[in-house]
Amino acid sequence: MTAYLLEHAWVDGRVQDTVRVEVEHGRITSVVADASATGVPLRGLTLPGLANTHSHAFHRALRGRTQTDRGTFWTWREQMYAVAGRLDPDTYYALARATYAEMVAAGYTSVGEFHYLHHQPDGTPYDDPNAMGNALLAAARDAGIRITLLDTLYLSSGFGAAPEGVQRRFSDGTAEAWQERVAELEPLTGAAAAIGVAAHSVRAVPAEALKAFASYVEGGVPVHVHLSEQVKENADCVAAHGVTPTRLLADHGFLGPMTSAVHATHLTDEDVRLLGEARAFASFCPTTERDLGDGIGPARQLQAAGSVLTLGSDSHAVIDAFEEMRGLEMDERLASQARGHWSAAELLAAGSADGHRSLGFDDAGAIAVGQRADLVTIDLSSPRTAGTGGDAHTAVFAAGAADVTHVVADGRVVFDGDHTAVGRALADAIGKVWAP
Repeated sequence: MTAYLLEHAWVDGRVQDTVRVEVEHGRITSVVADASATGVPLRGLTLPGLANTHSHAFHRALRGRTQTDRGTFWTWREQMYAVAGRLDPDTYYALARATYAEMVAAGYTSVGEFHYLHHQPDGTPYDDPNAMGNALLAAARDAGIRITLLDTLYLSSGFGAAPEGVQRRFSDGTAEAWQERVAELEPLTGAAAAIGVAAHSVRAVPAEALKAFASYVEGGVPVHVHLSEQVKENADCVAAHGVTPTRLLADHGFLGPMTSAVHATHLTDEDVRLLGEARAFASFCPTTERDLGDGIGPARQLQAAGSVLTLGSDSHAVIDAFEEMRGLEMDERLASQARGHWSAAELLAAGSADGHRSLGFDDAGAIAVGQRADLVTIDLSSPRTAGTGGDAHTAVFAAGAADVTHVVADGRVVFDGDHTAVGRALADAIGKVWAP
């Protein structure tokens, strides 16, 4: 048994002082506020572990390299493809491990990895058809973050067109071949890893192939999809099928309470209603959506309709759980010219318990007995947090990833405050990706 003495902690929806937390076998077994007993001291404000519900680990190699010219999502995509063409299982493992370590240092204890980089550059499977997926599972294990590997179906470059160029790495050829490969995936770390599935998008998965997801939806498996990130995708879908992407998914049984609609930016009122009625999750990625110029999604409308909001860092233009939380509110302010759409408590829930639940970890995201022992401690005396009150508003509206000083995941210390070491590992891994 390990006991921690938390100077301040977010427990039962409020900050409490001097909280003693006991941990056994990766679970919280006791939480006592105003405790006078001893324990490993964690000074600052301790939060439940945060969840990154949408990640493409290899995109981290693009940070700082895609801002040199004007363009759109579609021109950025060509730069992303250039990275996708360079990776093999070894370099992917190194890049992902460093990226996941950056997530841990930012307070994330779970990640949903939207994985479509499956095969060799010409589309030929590796000797181990899941070599790339296994590299991601190993990277998460070694970085100390839980992972739901969302193995992704990708069959088309756009509404019936064959994959071209680097996209051939993404495709298994048929939905049946994809399902056979996914069935061979096995988590490497038991309770710290899970397998989910994803459809890349309605442009990359033909309508008839969407039926392959029905059994996963019915079985409660995490099922994710990029949805209506771009206006062009919506227009092309209507031209091809006569309906919006959301309606197309609904008509094929894709929507359910463990479905996550990633981005959900450009939705009609009916789209919002369909997602809400399905009680689907909506995974917003504010730092990526602003970086790519995607637009501002109808977060409050979705929540009011019945959807549950979660947060991801997607392309990793920024890896900062606190920036994603406040980004949701700040984007609403820009769109509405009014403040105060989301409370700090609501944003913490989106960034923690609701996010973990969308990844299949419904026993994470709270400092409570029986929960996974995930503890994220932030400094209350940094230039960003000093004088801000030390409550939930400090975490959501003042803190940044650099303020994280200590992280426990599943009862194990996975970050000790050394942000410099994280930076060195990233520099080394990304340098090898771009090496001639």
